[in-house]
Amino acid sequence: MTTRRLYYDDAFQTEFTARVMYCEVLPPDLNSGITGNAWSLILDRSAFYPTSGGQPNDLGKIGDSNVLDVRDAGEEILHVVDRRPDDPEVKGCIHWPRRFDHMQQHTGQHLLSAMLQERFGRPTVSFHLGAEICTIDLRGPEPTDEILEGAERATNRIIFEDRPVTVRYGTAEQLAELGARKDVDREGILRAIEIESADLQPCGGTHVKSTGQIGMILVRRCTKIRQDWRVEFVCGGRAEKMARHDFHLLLQVAEGLNCAPEDVVSSASRTVAEREANFKTLRSTLERLASAEAALALQSTAVGPHGLRIVSRILDEASPEYLNCFATAVAKTDKTVVLVAAKEGGQLLFAQHPAAGRDMNALLKSVQEKFGGKGGGTRDFARGKLTDAAHTGQALETAKTLLNT
Repeated sequence: MTTRRLYYDDAFQTEFTARVMYCEVLPPDLNSGITGNAWSLILDRSAFYPTSGGQPNDLGKIGDSNVLDVRDAGEEILHVVDRRPDDPEVKGCIHWPRRFDHMQQHTGQHLLSAMLQERFGRPTVSFHLGAEICTIDLRGPEPTDEILEGAERATNRIIFEDRPVTVRYGTAEQLAELGARKDVDREGILRAIEIESADLQPCGGTHVKSTGQIGMILVRRCTKIRQDWRVEFVCGGRAEKMARHDFHLLLQVAEGLNCAPEDVVSSASRTVAEREANFKTLRSTLERLASAEAALALQSTAVGPHGLRIVSRILDEASPEYLNCFATAVAKTDKTVVLVAAKEGGQLLFAQHPAAGRDMNALLKSVQEKFGGKGGGTRDFARGKLTDAAHTGQALETAKTLLNT
């Protein structure tokens, strides 16, 4: 059986009639999001596009059934529906907003890829049409901002010229002679999409009738993906939606910085510099305060019977940074161990002067075996967190007892 693909010649056809040639019940498929029974249909003709070539499938209805998935099976198209048709003669209806969105993205991709290859020598090796973002992977050196902006500008210029987009058929050799952008190693008659004086590319997807219907293209960013460069972009309605979203974000940032939108970059740079300066000041203040508190703790803690000084403290409202500063300051004293904890949160920090000769990591593990928690460290410095902060005092007493045995 061969399914006649109506979208090959008219991607704007949204309704059609067909005959069911095959129907089989399918079990639930959680990987595809199908939680109940479904049916697989093969029709003699179909306007539904199956997932293929980076473009997702169409959705819609066949009779009273909802189309859950459309799959390419060689010469046939499998339609996965949520109920069995009552009649072999059915009417299909494409969900147009999804179809047209995919057409805008796919034709926009053809044009963007053509501009990147023709003008900047960056061939496209793969394409993915996502639910929100589309991507192409480029081969070659990293495309600079100037290259991406230039390709975007050239693409939009052709979009605004509203050039015709047509379907051509021919063998791989014939299409190559006509200047096809990419060679295809397939026999027989191939389908190709031609954008007037801009691109010719073998493709089985759905496309708009003229570049003006793409609306516009917006190139987002470029990231490294293995040996290639992944470029994100959106077209048409997606570009409008994303541009509006970006502008709302800009306004929110400007409001938070108390500046005009055009001054966000300079204001943000100034704010970051101020934050870094304040952080350095705070860090210096914490270190001085921790050193002073450490000195008082050492003065008030006597040396134990084994010549070991054990400073044990539960600090109120102490941040992890302050715990670290306090413990570091105390552990500078010869043959001293510091056991410090935050009253809120159950953070523990055990540290020692190397001459103390104990193992802080082993000590922390022993405490956590009894009270629960996680963490670790080295022989001289270990940090962790108790499962229940209510056991903080008991945990420090246990650690102190273990050190004295």
